This record gives sequence, structure tokens and C-alpha cells, in this order.
Amino acid sequence: MNSTLETLRQWSEQGWLRRLDSALAGFVLDHDPQAEPATLVASALLAHMEGRGHVCLPLIELVQNPQAVLGWPEKAQSELNSLWASLPTAPHNWVNALKRSPVVRCVSPGHPDTGQPLVLDGTAKAPLLYLRRYWVYEQQVAHAVGQRVAAHQRVDTEAAKDWLDRMFAAPSGSEAGTSSGDEPQWQKIACALALRSGLTVITGGPGTGKTYTAARLLALLLATSQNPAQLRVALAAPTGKAAARLRQSIDQSLVSLQSSLGAAVDLQALTERIGQASTVHALLGMRVGSRQFNHNAQHQLDLDVLIVDETSMVHLEMMAALLQALPPHAKLILLGDKDQLASVEAGSVLGDLCAHAQQARYSPATCAYVMATCGQHLLASTTFTSALEQQTVMLRHSHRFGSDIGALAKAVNAGLVRAEAPSDLFTLEVPLGAYDLLARGTRQAHTVLPSAVAHPGKVYLVPTPLHPDALVQLALHGRPLAPASYADYLREIQLGPWPLRLHRAQPLEPETAHTDWVKRVLKAFDRFRILCAVHEGDWGDRVINHQVQRALASQGLLQPEGEWFVGRPVMVTRNDKAQGVFNGDVGVVLPGHEGGRALRAYFLDGEQLRSVSVSRLAHVETAFAMTIHKSQGSEFAHTVVVLPDVGGDILTRELVYTGITRAKEYLSLVEPRVGLLGEAMAQQVRRASGLGALSQAG
Repeated sequence: MNSTLETLRQWSEQGWLRRLDSALAGFVLDHDPQAEPATLVASALLAHMEGRGHVCLPLIELVQNPQAVLGWPEKAQSELNSLWASLPTAPHNWVNALKRSPVVRCVSPGHPDTGQPLVLDGTAKAPLLYLRRYWVYEQQVAHAVGQRVAAHQRVDTEAAKDWLDRMFAAPSGSEAGTSSGDEPQWQKIACALALRSGLTVITGGPGTGKTYTAARLLALLLATSQNPAQLRVALAAPTGKAAARLRQSIDQSLVSLQSSLGAAVDLQALTERIGQASTVHALLGMRVGSRQFNHNAQHQLDLDVLIVDETSMVHLEMMAALLQALPPHAKLILLGDKDQLASVEAGSVLGDLCAHAQQARYSPATCAYVMATCGQHLLASTTFTSALEQQTVMLRHSHRFGSDIGALAKAVNAGLVRAEAPSDLFTLEVPLGAYDLLARGTRQAHTVLPSAVAHPGKVYLVPTPLHPDALVQLALHGRPLAPASYADYLREIQLGPWPLRLHRAQPLEPETAHTDWVKRVLKAFDRFRILCAVHEGDWGDRVINHQVQRALASQGLLQPEGEWFVGRPVMVTRNDKAQGVFNGDVGVVLPGHEGGRALRAYFLDGEQLRSVSVSRLAHVETAFAMTIHKSQGSEFAHTVVVLPDVGGDILTRELVYTGITRAKEYLSLVEPRVGLLGEAMAQQVRRASGLGALSQAG
């Protein structure tokens, strides 16, 4: 047997590679018996990187410092170094070995495409190795993005300015205004830019007004449309929860805007015409048991405008499918937080598209257009600007967070562990680091506070050392100044639907009373959530779910008998279109309105209630605790973020930032070992991809 392949298979046995990874190297050797060791190693590591969310394998970085790319455990490094000593030391030798293999397509003149399973692309300074299908997806996305941002549409700038001034007429500092001083009105600018192009990317942290901006953009498109009654609009997001929140936010913003616009624009008609927001899977028409969709390049969506929220969760393959299914004339608005976790599957599309959003690199032509439509002065960039950058806007001022949660999110995102200069913890004279902010919030939570303290105990570091039982106490009772806990929704269950009848002149019908009760239960459940970084271990969601359930039962708040019981929170783990549930949906098991022993799982999307008989739910898990990945697109009044007791690749700055930004009012951070938060902040996710360079090229 080939010695290199044998080494790769041994690494699979030891868990450093997947069996699938070494199997790809075996496939390459079967189809190319002369394959050189570098080709086999590159093939296996390419598959390995794809499994970790990377789109391609960066060859120069790999050859020069394999451990920096792979991040393997210490015990694997000696074997990795041993193999590396037998391989070429110069990246161009690896590239030449791959070019000589018949299973690799080299994207350059004179190298025909015969359907090879691997693709070598990129410049000589940055050669990238791809699995063929990911190379195709990346090319499709880059091409579609380039076409859409380059196709500018004629805009009546005077009419646009008139409407924009009316829609963003709120005083400075309000939601429609700017953050302070001479800061540009980025929300207004985003609407103006979207008016002229087929693609606009709007990024920003929680509370910066992404959906608020999107609602005003819809109103602007309606006001400036030559045929407003026929404007076809759709809203979508990666999860059902995120889609429902998008629709609810859009509706609320349109209602508030109607009063300022008067009868000039019928926003109510627009709201009714939009229809329910859907998951991206549902929008495209997911085919059960297939990677294909009903809507594609041959059967495109019947739309004029598509708004997609939480785009950071959309992986490369899904984005390629979405762009293929969207007709050329339609506007696509991508909303999301570029600093959140990237998609679970391969790719970091939003991060790639927003690579330079912070710098606001606008051309003189774009600056002139913004002045004409918004009356906003922007400085033209002195560095290279791409067509995509002219359609990318970063919103910068958060209206949602209390000072501590927002400041903590910014500190984590900036990698600022501690203040770089001495500071009073109750002032912001210098930028505070993450631990400084947590120390301040923790002190506030345990102190009798003067009324001058605006946001007492917003953030809290659970003291260490501690046992996982500490989480149980949070679940049962909350914490000082943040009382929200799971006891809230369980008390609502115990009250039942009938007491509401005593407070009404006209008693509710039983079914209506039941519906109101279910909504109260679900809203109370969503006020508190435990978010974990991992599934396994003492600090993983599986163990914590069991502990919380047992503790609630011991307090008489739950009666867990068998798999299904009243009050069990459940998360759907697999799409089931027939039942109308999708991966990531979270609900609570309750009796149906008919009474009796029949149980149903209820889910709340905005104000719309849906339910499924528990006998039809085959793929769910208990959800007192859930992973941070699964929480994206949700927010909770009191969020408990649990770090694992060991670090590793999973513990990253993006993971912690995403967990923190799920907190709407209060955050409790659990650090089983002192210093874990700092370790996480030092480790950033850098997914290998060629999309950023491709999309910024024009």
C-alpha cells in the first residue's frame, strides 16, 4: 500500500482526519496511480478543511505552516511534522504536483476542463485547491454578484431625496437619525444605494436598524415604482424563527412609517401583498431527499424584491442556489451581521462580501450620488474601490443594547480583553475590556445601587470556580436584578387558559382562551435561554438539558413522564416540510385545546401560532439549553452564555460575540475556568475562500 495513504488512514483512525478525508486521497490514488505524496496529502486535507467550513485549501499557508492552518492537538503535531519532512518544502512544487495529476483541473490557458473532481485556481501568489462543486458555487456567486452590482438603474434623484427626507425625518439620535454629531445617516444612505442597483448588502450589529432600514427601503421602492400595485416582494431568512422576526419587524416599521407618509403611499396594501416570510429552503422549494430546488435558473422566482435576513447563516451552496433562482431584474437585499458566526456548512459568504465594509470605501461617483439623494457628505476613498463596495453599507449605531451589553460585544469583537489604561469601573473614561465590563456588571448586580446607575447588572460573570449546578440555579431563579428564568413559563403553564375569563366582560371561547394561553407560555419561555458552545461534556447542552429538567421536576414545576410531557421545550433538528417545521424551530409541548391526553408541540412565529402532534415529530431534542450556533436569529431577555471547560478550535471570538448579542436585556457569562473568555477572544475564525477576492475584483 502507498505509505502516504497509509499514514492518512492512520490519522483517520486517530480522529485527526475523518474517514471521508483519507477516502478522498484513496479515490485520487485509484484514478491516478502516479499521484505524488503532496497530491494525496493535499486531497485529504482539502476534504478535512471542507468539513470545518472552509471552501478551499490555501496551499501556500498550508505548506509554510501546516499547524497554523490545521490547528491540530499537540499530540498530532509530531506526526504531522514527520510527514511534512518528507514532502516538498516549496509551495510551487506542490502546485506542479497537482497540475500533473489527471484528477485536477488547473484553471489556466491550455488546461482543458474534463470534469476533474479537484480544481486548482487562484493566482501564483495565492493558489487555492477546491472540491469541484465548491469551485462552481463560488464562481456562480461571484459572477451573479458582479452582474447585479454593475447593473445600475436610472434614479430620479430629486424624487428620491424628497421621499428619503420624509422617511428619515426623525430627530438626530432617534432610530431614524444618526448616532451623534456629523456621523452619516447610514440607514438613509443604504436605502439610496439600494434604489439604484440589483444587489445591496447591509451589515451591522444587533439593534443597528437593519430591518428598520429594509422597511423604509420597501416603502421607497413602492413610492418610486411606476406600477406600485404590482410590486412583488418576498422576505426570507435561514430559519423559521429568524423569518418570523424579520416579518414582524418589517410590519412594525411600516405601521409606524404610515403616519408620517399619510395617504401618499399605501403601506398597508404592501404589507398584505408581501405574505408570510419563509425560510430560504421553503422559498426555493426544497425537494425532499435532494440538494435540488424547485426554483432554479430554468424556473426562477416570480419576484421584484427579495430581502434576506441573517445572511451570515447562509452557506455558499445556498447562496449560489438563491442567486440562480432570482430573475435578473429583481432587487436582492442582504441583511446580516458580518461579525457573527459563519454558516455551519462551508463558506462565509456575508463576511467575504463585507470584507471592507468598515472602511466605507466609496468612489467619487457614489459620494456624489449620496449627496444628491440623501444630502449626506461622504469622503471619497483614496484606495481601490470595487463595484460591490459601492453597494455595501455598514450600520454602526445600536439602539437596542444597554450600555454594558453593547460595550461588551464591541470589546469582544475588537479583541480587547482588558482596558489598556487604569479606569474607574463605573465610568467609560477609557475603552473598557471585556473583563472590565463584566467586573463592573457583576459588582452592580450584588450592590445596592444609586438611581444614577442607568443599566444595573446588565452583564454578569458567574463567579469561578463553580459546578454545573450553578446553571440550574440560574434556570430556576435567574440572578440578582435579572429574575427571568424557566420558572416563568412553567408558572404560566400551571395557571392554564381559564383564569383569563375572569377578567373579561365577555368570556373567551375555549379555543381562543387556549390560543392566548399558549402564546403567553411561549413568550415567557423565550425570555430566558442557556446557550452552550458545545454539545458534549459537563458544560455542553446535552448534560445541562438533563440537569435543568431534573431540577425543575424536583421543584414540582415539571412532571417528565416518558419522552413527551407538558412543558417540554423542543428544538426541531431536521426539516420536515410535510409537518411545516424546520431545523432550528423551538417550541413547547402542551395539551391541545380539545383537552384530554393528546399533546402537541406549539411554535410561535411573530404572532402566528402553529402546532404539530407530538406523534408526528420524529426529529427533535429537548431545548432548555441549545448551542450558540442554533441560537442565531433569536434573542432572549436574559441570555446565559456557557463556555466549555476546555478551549480548542470551537472557542472563538465570533462564537462568544454571537452568544453575547443574543441577549436583549441581561447577559450572564459562565466561564468554568478563569481566562477562557480571553482565550476565545484571541482566536478568530478565518475561513479559506476565494469569494472575497473574486467579488472585490470589479
